[in-house]
Amino acid sequence: MNLSFIEGIISFILHIDEHLIEIIQNFGLWSYVIVFLIVFIETGVVIFPFLPGDSLLLAAGALAAMGAFNIVILTTLFFVAAVIGDSLNYHIGKTVGTAITRNPWTGRFINEEKMRKAAKFFNKHGGKTIVIARFMPFVRTFVPFIAGSSRMNYKYFFTYNVVGALLWVGLFTIVGYFFGNLPFVKENFSTIILAVILLSVLPALVSILKNLFGKK
Repeated sequence: MNLSFIEGIISFILHIDEHLIEIIQNFGLWSYVIVFLIVFIETGVVIFPFLPGDSLLLAAGALAAMGAFNIVILTTLFFVAAVIGDSLNYHIGKTVGTAITRNPWTGRFINEEKMRKAAKFFNKHGGKTIVIARFMPFVRTFVPFIAGSSRMNYKYFFTYNVVGALLWVGLFTIVGYFFGNLPFVKENFSTIILAVILLSVLPALVSILKNLFGKK
């Protein structure tokens, strides 16, 4: 992954409002398909955690307030994409999870003992973990994969998958719809998106630091 590609991804995330306008101008109604696929791939394919999620929902909601999208169709598509994306990710994890433990390289980091611990954790706390992870960039892409690889009960997973998707899509899209076109928000959109990302990953960073420096 070269530097120019990384810079392009960062620019796309921070300036998603401008890129969305270009997409709408170039593709018209096909823009619905494009934003659907972005959310689906970000949540459903574990190797694409860097695609925009929160920023896309906010920007699309703001453009819906301007008439570029139909807000009902938009939120419905986002919700469906988020649910089936996480479901796909779960089944990918369930399918290849045991292979990861047997791989000479990945097995050093993810072994059968850690899988058993993950399964125990998800059976005890999995529901709220899946919901909370929806609001955490990068983390939301890996949680359903781990849930599947640790053999979390799918019906249990699916229930919280739906709840998390509903809250995530509803909150960010509606906030964008009602507040995205305020002059202050439009002028500082990139800064606001960056702040949202930092606040979203803060709990994970705190947890990592506690594990690194806390008592064993």
